[in-house]
Amino acid sequence: MPFRLGIDLGGTKTEIVALDAAGAIRLRRRAPTPSGYAGVINLIGRLVEASEAELGGQGSVGLGIPGSLSPATGLVRGANSTWLNGGRLDADIAARLGRLVRLSNDANCLAMSEAADGAGAGHRRVFAVILGTGVGAGITTDGRIEEGRNRIAGEWGHNPLPWMTPDEYPGPACWCGRRGCIETFLCGPALAADADGAGARDAGGLPGRAEAGDAAAAGALVRHADRLARALAHVINLLDPDCIILAGGLSNMAHLYDEVPRRWRNFVFSDVVATPLLKARHGDSSGVLGAARLWDAG
Repeated sequence: MPFRLGIDLGGTKTEIVALDAAGAIRLRRRAPTPSGYAGVINLIGRLVEASEAELGGQGSVGLGIPGSLSPATGLVRGANSTWLNGGRLDADIAARLGRLVRLSNDANCLAMSEAADGAGAGHRRVFAVILGTGVGAGITTDGRIEEGRNRIAGEWGHNPLPWMTPDEYPGPACWCGRRGCIETFLCGPALAADADGAGARDAGGLPGRAEAGDAAAAGALVRHADRLARALAHVINLLDPDCIILAGGLSNMAHLYDEVPRRWRNFVFSDVVATPLLKARHGDSSGVLGAARLWDAG
């Protein structure tokens, strides 16, 4: 293939990128994501066709989505963009384009990209976390995505927060139907609400407010770092990855990279914790770059 196309299907925007054989970006475009299954199929078809017309050739197509395909039915499940659930997305896009496509969870694509030439390059096993509007993770070993038998490897955000304190138990209700999921404590809206009350959504300004002496912001950041440390200690105890990478909007909070490793030592079942906590090198581009690499494993 002269180039590889990757598509990151997000809740509000969809991005396409073309990588050449050396991994250099040849083209990049974004468009608003429509609400509705048919609109998504049409948008992806138009983005691929326009990109290939501009580049003068045909590439492989990889797609990252906020969900996964059921190994039993082949249908999308677990997508917070709920209009995708129940669709045979890979087959429908393949029919639209007239060729096979590869599809994976967006956090898997993040891990794939960061393991290839990002913060995880050179590490054998990578655990890559999205901390944003939602919370998820992907796992790679030797540069290959670990999908798991049920294709849910890395669904870290929908496990209960470990070592809950009495005031945390039983935890907030989650959209998945359970309570106390890691996502309900660590996502951006949860952090904002912890500082400013129900209905608050934007946590981006909290570090600056904390530095200026805002006690509510400072307290929320301390609780968030401690909860993230407990949640990642669970990962280290179970998987013991060579590195953990943070991406998503909350990954820009610089204090996490010192505070979380300092705190997770209290929960990891080891006399030493050498696991590095790293910021994604490709930032919010990791997902689309990883989607373009979905065919790399052959």
